Amino acid sequence: MARLLWLWRAFCYSLGTLTLVLVAIQIWFFAHVVWWKYADPASTRFMAHRLAELREHDPKARLRFDWVPYGRISVHLKRAVIVAEDAKFADHEGFDFESIQRAMERNRRRGQAVAGGSTISQQLAKNLFLSGERTYLRKAQEALITIMLEAVMDKERIFELYLNVAEWGEGLFGCEAAARHYFGIPAAALGPEQAARLAGMLPRPRFYDRNRNTVYLAAYSARILARMPQAQLP
Repeated sequence: MARLLWLWRAFCYSLGTLTLVLVAIQIWFFAHVVWWKYADPASTRFMAHRLAELREHDPKARLRFDWVPYGRISVHLKRAVIVAEDAKFADHEGFDFESIQRAMERNRRRGQAVAGGSTISQQLAKNLFLSGERTYLRKAQEALITIMLEAVMDKERIFELYLNVAEWGEGLFGCEAAARHYFGIPAAALGPEQAARLAGMLPRPRFYDRNRNTVYLAAYSARILARMPQAQLP
């Protein structure tokens, strides 16, 4: 009986400690979400991960990243990214369950993960705080951070952060660096066709950085361009 009592106390102590650790982690995430409601991040977890990968081959490697305010980002790029990444962004509360269901069905048919169904808010949660690994634990944490983002920030701020920290090529982050890298102009000057091309690159930015003239990218960009007038901005 004494041994059972000791085991029960040990279990309760371990469970309590684990709970406190998990709560502390969520408080840490939430504090950063509140901070980034007002402050512009100089880097993200995903950027740090990519930089570490680059420095395995080149110790002097650096990322290309320049923050630009929301008002200095081309409206064409905003429309193109909404069309390409999350058409219901302005309306949902962080999750597009219809897109998730379609992605699950597509993955089931293919027998592998070929579509994710993540919203802009979910992608921002991953980019700010998490690595690119695909595990159930990471997806659960991504969902919690997404809820925090939607509760603390308005849609415009979430979109501003996303456009500035999204990966757009090898060591290339944010729309300002992308516009200058691919077209030699600032993000504010992007035209409709250029914006559609950048939005089309988002699912595979490093691949398209090396393969800019693929037939698929051209066709996908054309579809984005045709749908841009219907995009609903936050």
